[in-house]
Amino acid sequence: MSDTRPATPAALHPAPSPAQVAQQARARTPVEVTGAQSLVLSLEAMEVDTVFGIPGGTILPAYDPLLDSAKVRHILVRHEQGAGHAAEGYAAATGKVGVCMATSGPGATNLVTPLADAYMDSVPIVAITGQVVSSAIGTDAFQEADIRGITMPITKHSYLVTDGADIPRVIAEAFHIASTGRPGPVLVDIPKDILQARTTFSWPPKIALPGYHPVTRPHGKQIREAARLIAAAERPILYVGGGVIRARASEELRRFVELTQIPVVTTLMARGALPDSHPLHLGMPGMHGSVAAVTGLQKSDLIIALGARFDDRVTGQLSTFAPEAKVIHADIDPAEISKNRKADVPIVGDCLAVITDLAEAVDADLEAGRGGDYAGWRERVAGWKETFPVGYTAPEDGTLSPQLVIERLGAIAGPEAVYVAGVGQHQMWAAQFVQYERPNSWLNSGASARWATRSRRPWGPRSASPTGSCGPSTATAASR
Repeated sequence: MSDTRPATPAALHPAPSPAQVAQQARARTPVEVTGAQSLVLSLEAMEVDTVFGIPGGTILPAYDPLLDSAKVRHILVRHEQGAGHAAEGYAAATGKVGVCMATSGPGATNLVTPLADAYMDSVPIVAITGQVVSSAIGTDAFQEADIRGITMPITKHSYLVTDGADIPRVIAEAFHIASTGRPGPVLVDIPKDILQARTTFSWPPKIALPGYHPVTRPHGKQIREAARLIAAAERPILYVGGGVIRARASEELRRFVELTQIPVVTTLMARGALPDSHPLHLGMPGMHGSVAAVTGLQKSDLIIALGARFDDRVTGQLSTFAPEAKVIHADIDPAEISKNRKADVPIVGDCLAVITDLAEAVDADLEAGRGGDYAGWRERVAGWKETFPVGYTAPEDGTLSPQLVIERLGAIAGPEAVYVAGVGQHQMWAAQFVQYERPNSWLNSGASARWATRSRRPWGPRSASPTGSCGPSTATAASR
């Protein structure tokens, strides 16, 4: 279906200068622009510096002002799915909201996989998609897809913009929703005619989300009850998940571990949350974990779960997982608590606030002489760690094992590098045989296990993966 509406090139209506925008923002004076210019100005106001995407028919109007922007860099990818995964990687590495862009129909639906991955792994991204002109929506127009409806189950929120004047508010809300509470993806779908039409831009917009009030501060009563269980325990263990990384709570975690002297396991998504070199760190739990980490969980009498979801890769059969342990479960998403394993003490809140408050409560107990004595327990888990180290058997024919290659790569690149893995056996080796000493040094996909894609030769069939996984056969390291 052809678009008969007259085009309004952004070049005929140049965007106001940054100085003009700043002056009008201070005066809260609207400025006349196209919807596309309003979109780019909104991204600039949100301090976006990078957008990953591919131009296409319905999103093309946004590319003219994007080209003119002195603040926002566009990175052209080979596939929209790559744009979404790149936005995830950007968000995970920088702590900022990642942004990706695609056209309507198949371009937008190619973002579904990275949106689902970001939703499951709590990665804040904003996906901006073009849509067919407003009058054609619902007519099965060329390259029309109800991307808002498609992505509702796998985003924190999805928008369809029907008025260009709403663009600044919608973009501001999208970034707010994506980055607060449990982080996650938000989709903004904008019809082509809305991008082309004249409208007004005013910053800052008023954000009013009456139904969105994520709880970040834990309840004091639950913190006190958790501290009581910690003091009464004989074999406690800290089960640390990716929520600690997302909350930027690694330093608070380290202080809490040194205060309590409780052994720690870190999941695949939490590698680096506590330095691997820390004497109380037992490694990664679960089916690909260390003997010390798995046995520590199984033999514990108290599991303190921080930002972890009791994933099946960790627990195996739930009925036989840590049968003697009580559970303190802290998570910013109340839907995660008791979803898989019933919590004896549920704590809803941001991991940074939870760990800080819990440390204060435990410290008060220690000062009052009510702290637990875990010396014997620490000695047992240290024995398991020494007796059953994570290792591998070198090939008898003298060839290099992939574990050795990854281990050497980690030694050469060092703790300041950022390690990125696809999904498969090499991902587990990279998690096991690189020593992670800081947060955000390990980037990968956890719940949906989908980041890397097999390469395609443009002139031939899909190339085979040496490991039979859906990712490349080696991990890569890039220094910051």
